[in-house]
Order: sequence, then C-alpha cells, then structure tokens
Amino acid sequence: MNTLMMSILAITPFVLLLSMIATGPVLYPHFWHRYYALIAPLLGGSVLAYYILVMHNISIPIHAVADYFQFIAIIGALYIASSGILIEVHRTASPAVNLLFLWSGAILSNLIGTTGASMLLIRPYIRLNGAHVRAYHIVFFIFMVSNVGGALTAIADPPNFIGFLKGVPFFWTLEHNFLPWLVALSLLSVIFYIIDRRHTQTLPVDSKKTSSSSTWLTLKGLKNIGWLSLILMAVFIDPNVFPWVPPITYHGHPFSFIRELILLVVGLLSYRYADKDILQANGFSLEPLKEVLFIFMGIFGTMMPALMLIDELARSPIGQKSITPHMLYWSTGILSSVLDNAPTYLNFLTAGMACKGFSVHHIKDVATYAREAIDYLRATSIAAVFFGAMTYVGNGPNFMVRAIAVEQKIKMPSFGGYITRYSLPFLLPILGFVWWLFFC
Repeated sequence: MNTLMMSILAITPFVLLLSMIATGPVLYPHFWHRYYALIAPLLGGSVLAYYILVMHNISIPIHAVADYFQFIAIIGALYIASSGILIEVHRTASPAVNLLFLWSGAILSNLIGTTGASMLLIRPYIRLNGAHVRAYHIVFFIFMVSNVGGALTAIADPPNFIGFLKGVPFFWTLEHNFLPWLVALSLLSVIFYIIDRRHTQTLPVDSKKTSSSSTWLTLKGLKNIGWLSLILMAVFIDPNVFPWVPPITYHGHPFSFIRELILLVVGLLSYRYADKDILQANGFSLEPLKEVLFIFMGIFGTMMPALMLIDELARSPIGQKSITPHMLYWSTGILSSVLDNAPTYLNFLTAGMACKGFSVHHIKDVATYAREAIDYLRATSIAAVFFGAMTYVGNGPNFMVRAIAVEQKIKMPSFGGYITRYSLPFLLPILGFVWWLFFC
C-alpha cells in the first residue's frame, strides 16, 4: 500500500473525532461530557502509535507534540492571566455599542493576538449584554475578534507568526492585508448590526440595560496587565528570531522550549498573585481550559495524516501545476476550517514557494517570495486567518470562547449548527466576495 493511500486511511480517526465533536453535545451529551477527555487523547494517541510503530516515523509525531505544547502554553497562559483583569463597560447595550466593542476587539487582536484579545474581552462583552446575550453575539465575536480581526500583524494570529518566523517581513501583513481586512470586517458589521437591531427591538423597553455613568469603562487588575505583557514579549523568545535563544534541535529544526517554560511560569504566577475577587467576578474556572486541552490533544494527534496528505498532494506534479492564488485561497481556507490553521498555512506556504522555485527553509527565499509573489502569499495568509472562523476548531480561541460562553449558561449552537446557521449563510459569502474582489 503506497504512502498516499495509507495517509487517506489514517485520516479516519480525525474524521471520527470531528464527527463526535459535532454530534456529541447534541445527540449524547451525558456520554460526551463524561468521556471526551478520554476519547480525544485515545484517538490522537492511536495515530501517534500508528506513525511510530507501523510507519516507523518519529519525526512527524515529534513535530505534532511540539506544536501542541506551544499551542497549550500560549492558550493557557493568556487565559489565566486575562482572567485576573476585570473590564466593566458602563454603557447601554445597543447594536452601535456592541459594534464598537467588536471593532475595538478586532483592532486589539493585532496588538495582543487573537487569543489574547478573545480571552481579555469575551467576559466583559457577555456582561455588557447581560441577560439578553444570545448565541449570535458570541459567534460574531468569534468571527471578528478571534479570527478576521487578526490579519494585520505578525503576532495577531498563529499563521502570520509562522510566516514571520520563516522570513516574511514583520509589516508585510499590515501593508497587504489591510484592505481585505477592512472589507470583511465592514460586511460582518453590517450583518451583525441588522441582526442585533432586530433582536433589540423585540426587547421590552423596561428590560434594556441602561447606564448613567459618565465613564465608558473601568479597569481592575492592572498587575495582570503586566503579566499579560510578559506573555506577549515571551512569544518572540524563539531561536528563529534570536539566535542566542537555546533551542532543542531535531533534524536541523530548532524547537523553542524556553518560551514555553516562561509562559507556563508566568501563567501560574499571574494566578497566584491575582485578585481573587476579580477571578470570582469573572467566573474563573479551569473547565474551559481543560476542554480545550483534551479536545485539541486529539485534534493535533489525529490531523497528522491530513497534513501529510496535503503536503504530498502539494508537492506532486499535478499539485505544482495547479497552484495559483485562487487554489491557495480556497485550499488553505477550506482546510484551515477543520485543521489547525497554522500548520495548514505552513504547508501551502511551502507549496506556493516551491512552484515559484523557492525553499521555505531559506529566509532570503521567503522574503523574495513575499516581495515577488504578493497574491500567492496574501491568498494563503488571508485564507488561513479568515477561514479559521468557519468552525469551532479552525482556530484555538474559537473553542475557548465557546467554552467560556457555555460556562456562562449561554446556549451555543452545536458544531454543525454553528456552520449551518452562521458560517455558511453569513461568513462564507463574505469570504467569497473577498476572493472575487482581491484575487479575480
């Protein structure tokens, strides 16, 4: 059996895991919530065992484990540190105020990352809307703050950061992604405003939240902003950025470990010294982090064959001939919807560069590709970031925001409901329009 066929068969655990994530909370919620922390790691572990024991390939599992460790370290540190910051918005919840909040979050995501902005703002956003918060409020928060908003800087979203580590200039995304970013957010804003206005009009006048405060917001837990700043600075402690950072080198590839240790230590310290009243006011618990930890343990393990299949197809003669900005946009986008968008971005960055005669392993080649093949790189970058919003598992913050919302007793759509009720009717047409406007 050839490697391609084996990779296709090995995708079965990934498909099974996605199916269970989609159906479990709806069809068998008691079983799923009791056993997901066992099922996801078992499925991921089965694929790891297949690679090591059957394929005798330890390289791919090592990379997957390293990627997962990096993912959990940054997600966990940001979640814990941001939970010690209390933001209270003293405004009446209205479509205009909600939009201002979402735009502020989208801009902030470029400064502290989509994960940082999501963890910092989701609770005050929920409090702003009070008892009248609905699922669409959270979904559009995921669309605008957790994903689309983070297209402008290298630190905003994991795909862009990987591009920066490989050699894409730091301000490339700001220069070339700004117009697609503005168009997508503007169209999402129009749709959200219409939906939110209709919802607001159905509320009794005396039930609407009002505020007489002269200040827009109050901010408590300032010391945790310091911890948050340390986390953001630690992101750059990478051997690919600073040669003096001691790496763990495997097959010529340097892995950071100092950064992850710093993130974990800072996360623990931020919890140790956080104001416990603020944690209580934010409804802090480790349950959302636990759910992300185990679910993505399974995802990172089971998606290895899918990423390997993408890599093989992209490097094949047929794949090389078919690579265009259109192909890169839709292929990167569709796969970023169900796979983690960072490794998907890297695979299609590699494929796009290969078809132009460049190597992703040479920083000068990456810089030249960014300068000479702008549409190719922009298609990959925009699609990886934007399409990450199509499902709960397309980007790390999505699942975390959903978990926090569920913990706050907000009735969120299932995996399939999220796609059919929101992604397909609202987000996908906008992504299609962005493709037509900027790549056709």
